[in-house]
Amino acid sequence: MTVERERRWNNDMTTIHSHTACEDLRADVVLSGLILGLNYVKYEKRTASSCTKMGDIEVIAENFIAGTFVPCKRSMESYDPSTGKVWAQIPDSSKLEVDAAVAAAKRAFSGWSKLSLQQRAQHLLKVADLLESRLDAFAEAESRDQGKPLWLAKSMDIPRAVLNLRHFAHAVPHHLNTSSNQPEAGVVNYTLREPVGVAGLISPWNLPLYLLTFKLAPALICGNTVVAKPSELTSVTAYMFCKLLQETDFPPGVINVVFGLGKSAGEALVNHPDVSLVSFTGSTATGKHIAQATAPMFKKLSLEMGGKNAAVVFSDCDVEACINTLKRASFINSGQVCLCTSRIFVQRPIYEEFVHSFVDAAKEIKVGPAASEGVFMGALNSKPHLEKVRRYIKYAVEDGGKIECGEGVDILHVNEEYQNGYYMRPTIITGLKDGSRCMQDEIFGPVTCVVPFDTEEEVTDRANNTAYGLCASVWTKNIGTAHRMAHSLKVGTVWTNCWLVRDLDMPFGGVKGSGLGREGTQDSMEFYTEAKTICTKIS
Repeated sequence: MTVERERRWNNDMTTIHSHTACEDLRADVVLSGLILGLNYVKYEKRTASSCTKMGDIEVIAENFIAGTFVPCKRSMESYDPSTGKVWAQIPDSSKLEVDAAVAAAKRAFSGWSKLSLQQRAQHLLKVADLLESRLDAFAEAESRDQGKPLWLAKSMDIPRAVLNLRHFAHAVPHHLNTSSNQPEAGVVNYTLREPVGVAGLISPWNLPLYLLTFKLAPALICGNTVVAKPSELTSVTAYMFCKLLQETDFPPGVINVVFGLGKSAGEALVNHPDVSLVSFTGSTATGKHIAQATAPMFKKLSLEMGGKNAAVVFSDCDVEACINTLKRASFINSGQVCLCTSRIFVQRPIYEEFVHSFVDAAKEIKVGPAASEGVFMGALNSKPHLEKVRRYIKYAVEDGGKIECGEGVDILHVNEEYQNGYYMRPTIITGLKDGSRCMQDEIFGPVTCVVPFDTEEEVTDRANNTAYGLCASVWTKNIGTAHRMAHSLKVGTVWTNCWLVRDLDMPFGGVKGSGLGREGTQDSMEFYTEAKTICTKIS
């Protein structure tokens, strides 16, 4: 990096955080789990001579259109979930800004799509390298903006964003097209995969940069240009990412980022006639609306939506290992991951033992400010979302459930300066019927329900009895049981005796109300391209 670029970055970062010396211990990450996807990574504590403490300085974000930052006439406030205070100002973009971004992407398409795969890959790799060099700054901003623990942003979110860029840059150029020789007709057939055009990418607030780059990387390497709309609740790291694009001299107009609300900026993006495809991650209700709105225009759609994921625990499993993993599966990122477990079916012989041990494990979880030592769960992302999750605890009681631990049972201790933050204790509920609201609706918080079952056939029907079908996990030492269950569960991914072990070469997505289409090396390449068959007479 040039001296001038380093100076410019340091000046820019004064709007993100201030540096102060401190004597606290900080969790430094040991990236031991990054293979082709993301296994949950371990971290160890080391003594740091100084650490970065987030200040109260506002971030004033701007839209990024045609390679430049463009101010917006309207803006909205973004809150720090740890304190409940405003910390950033985000553009409230309208159709006007979206139209400008789409026009820029359309102009850039011809030049970008004509570059070789290797040239496009080099652009992505330069951004990945620079992002990796700023891992700490991005992790601190992601933690501050989303509410997740700092160690989680350092070990999962930002490393995975780097991996997304590198993986697709390296993998897609090695794809081979298909061909067929027909000597009886004297022709040879072969295929091309061509970019579609302008891609509209809408990413969620729970894994902001992680999921934005999971869409950006394949869209770009395949030759498309992009207009992205991050969640209005977590826009800061996308804004910072745009600064990296300027530093690496990324071709103007290839990536455009417009910030704003779904009902205005998002609506304008998905309905724009020059946007050829839409990739969306978010709620099932919004995904359904996008599908209905775009159907008359025959846009290509990829929808990754909600989940009501089940864990099926058989009596022959390793109970200790199961509980350790399901504690993470239920409460990581405060349960705000589409793959989190929210229904746990436990075979009756070990049900009482399991509930007792699982509740003990949940009570050990430390909840608090993102940068605090030993914190496993930070704040939920927003006040309205916290209120929604709390309503479901009331529904559980109304529906006959018992709150074993967590909300309304255990006392939550946070320092006075964080009293207005959006915190909640991990909550376990028993005694509910399968048709109850907490067993059917996606809560998307640190809440999981535990119920008993007797037979394999019974639990298969019960686990499938939901409008969703994203993922499930099965816990057993019997390989036959594991395979039968995996085949019978109506979901996109089944983990056996593990959870959240991801390989980016494998398809990712759901069935039923959990989604449409798949993401991953091959599936993303097919989504972001159109296949063309060419037949040539040779004799």
